[in-house]
Amino acid sequence: MDTSLRKLYGSAEPFHLGTKHPWALGGPDPLDGISIYQHGGPLPHWHYISYGMSELYEKSSPDPETSGWGFEFTFRLVRRPNVSQPPMWPAALLQQLGRYVFDSGKRFKPGHTMRAGAALATDRPDSAIRAMAFTIDSELGRIATPHGDLQFLQIVGLTDEEYRAALGGNCSAVLDHLAGYLPLHVTDVDRGPLAG
Repeated sequence: MDTSLRKLYGSAEPFHLGTKHPWALGGPDPLDGISIYQHGGPLPHWHYISYGMSELYEKSSPDPETSGWGFEFTFRLVRRPNVSQPPMWPAALLQQLGRYVFDSGKRFKPGHTMRAGAALATDRPDSAIRAMAFTIDSELGRIATPHGDLQFLQIVGLTDEEYRAALGGNCSAVLDHLAGYLPLHVTDVDRGPLAG
């Protein structure tokens, strides 16, 4: 994983959030950590990458071809001018989604959608971004690791209208449409519907 991130970000140091009490030791958070990079563009944003959905340290799952759950989460959030610290709510969202996978045993895959029921951004309760789609992170893609393959699965914020439009196998078409406005599928929690 680190090799892929170095290819993209070079020697840039991310903000890194670690977990004090890991899931493996009975803690509440399934992700061991989340790294957050500043991405320059074409639309400046924060790029969040999870550590913990794949097998980071040793092979323990029976599938030799797949590392852990087979993915790590990513999320891209518009970076506002003159903001030097990344918002923390996306990190909490990644932990929540990880907890769902660990508790339910259900994997997310590209093309899946999920409605949150409330604004994704907990600091913007009036935000129209209240649902999610899942797609392959276009810059990180898929990689092979010593413990099996994994894909970087990006979470993309949707409005309710976009979520409804994405149902029934239309997720890819909705995301293609959004990419014309939001390159790299960056999430902007202050926007209105762009598809529906």
